[in-house]
Amino acid sequence: GKVEERTPYVVVAFQECERMNRLCGCIRETLKELDLGFKGELKMTQEMEELSQSLFLDQVPEKWANRAYASTSGLTSWYANLLLRIKELELWTADFQVPPSVWLGGFFNPQSFLTAIMQATARKVELPLDHMCLQCDVTKKSKEEFSTPPREGANIHGLFLEGASWDWEQGCLVDSRLQELHPMMPVIYIKSISQDKLEVRNQYESPLYKTRRREATYVWTFNLKTKDKPAKWVLAGVALLLQ
Repeated sequence: GKVEERTPYVVVAFQECERMNRLCGCIRETLKELDLGFKGELKMTQEMEELSQSLFLDQVPEKWANRAYASTSGLTSWYANLLLRIKELELWTADFQVPPSVWLGGFFNPQSFLTAIMQATARKVELPLDHMCLQCDVTKKSKEEFSTPPREGANIHGLFLEGASWDWEQGCLVDSRLQELHPMMPVIYIKSISQDKLEVRNQYESPLYKTRRREATYVWTFNLKTKDKPAKWVLAGVALLLQ
């Protein structure tokens, strides 16, 4: 009811809310059934037994995982993460304005938000979507240092680096530092430009994955500045992670 114009960003917010409501509904329903089963008011089924076992072993129940996002966490940290995602959605849907910095890892479908950035710019400059691409500029700031969103595109935070470290001062990839398995990246400014304007010199095309398992959790490719040859980071298996 608050929405005046269905921008690409608003559509993404609606989709995320829908998925979150579905997941929360499933959690409530299955836990209520299990509670009634323990009280003897419902017959314990195989599904309820499995749910009880998962809760006991600190594992995310299969029925919840099927409706949720990719994750490698145990139930305790998974649930804490779920509450953070709900809080983030509530803040965004309060006025439907894109936050000063967006937690990309908090989305069920992060690709949809990145595509929305391209759609918004494509409409503005009146170019076909397949002529657009994303340019990634790594800032030297953390999310707390941003109070307003950029005019175009979006700031994103919560990304981790695997296989290398990031030099905040020089703004480029460097060798992994000791005891830094997954260093946090600074806020990254993402904007959409036409494909012919994309700078590819001294850039490593880093894949972005949802989890450390990588596998089928590929999201996008971000270009990161490097003083070394990109082949060095390819051999090191360098990638960005959302978790």
